[in-house]
Amino acid sequence: MKAKKTFDCVRMRRRGAEQVMKQLEGKSLQEQLEYWQKGTEDLKRLQQKLKERGSRANK
Repeated sequence: MKAKKTFDCVRMRRRGAEQVMKQLEGKSLQEQLEYWQKGTEDLKRLQQKLKERGSRANK
């Protein structure tokens, strides 16, 4: 007997893609580029913060 699946990765990915499509709907190519650039910058800042926090915890 199979256990009930509690997490569906494909469904989660599709929902995320739908949210991004809604946010980008009607935006120009330049606005879309700015959206992705900002997301990349935010992610890099978060990664740096986590890296710094991890290095402090290891001391």
